[in-house]
Amino acid sequence: MQSLTRHAVHLLGGQHFTPRQGSILDRPQVRGIHIEPGAREKALLEEDPALKKFKSYKKSIRRMQTARDILTIVVISGCCYEIYYRTMMRKAERDQRQASSE
Repeated sequence: MQSLTRHAVHLLGGQHFTPRQGSILDRPQVRGIHIEPGAREKALLEEDPALKKFKSYKKSIRRMQTARDILTIVVISGCCYEIYYRTMMRKAERDQRQASSE
């Protein structure tokens, strides 16, 4: 929390910032008490055999996500290569112009 207030001071342009007494920054982080789910919640969380036939699409979705990730990597690498290629071609042109002008 202290680093958060320091970051806030930095963002505010160095103004001195002190949190008020009883503010959110002074309160300790409180976690909720774990409560065991009741019978109804447990029944809802159980696997329903009637719905099992509708879960067959999961493998195909996973394959599509993998293909999407691969295509994203290919496109990004292609863009990086294109930037590199154009930069090198411009550098070669510049070097050639300098050599011919001398």
